[in-house]
Amino acid sequence: MAKEEARIDKWLWAARIYKTRTIATAACKKGQISMGGAQLKPARTVKAGDIIDVRKPPITYSFRVLKPIEMRVGARLVPEVMENVTAPEQYELLEMSKISGFVNRAKGTGRPTKKDRRSLDAFTEDVPGFIFEADEFDFDE
Repeated sequence: MAKEEARIDKWLWAARIYKTRTIATAACKKGQISMGGAQLKPARTVKAGDIIDVRKPPITYSFRVLKPIEMRVGARLVPEVMENVTAPEQYELLEMSKISGFVNRAKGTGRPTKKDRRSLDAFTEDVPGFIFEADEFDFDE
């Protein structure tokens, strides 16, 4: 007899959305997993038909639970476990961030390198109406 419910952290790991169960649990605790607008705790159970939203910046993926499992399955069996129902606009947002070439710097990574600065300058040159003149500002105050 198959289970009718599964813990969300185990299901996220078993459906291969996250590499480890620990990472799936941490994502739940950070509020990156939601269902119907409500954030889920790791012990929350899901059943067939539920739609889970997984926020992995810059986009939010949506998955429909087809089978609530707690044991990891092979990659070929994933389509039997879940269905990807992510909106096309989310994938367009992902493409836009890839095309822009500008990646948000992680906090604490220090100053931009010379290459980072040049790519930032090239990015801002393409933006119409964006003018930045270093002479306008007095940085020595």
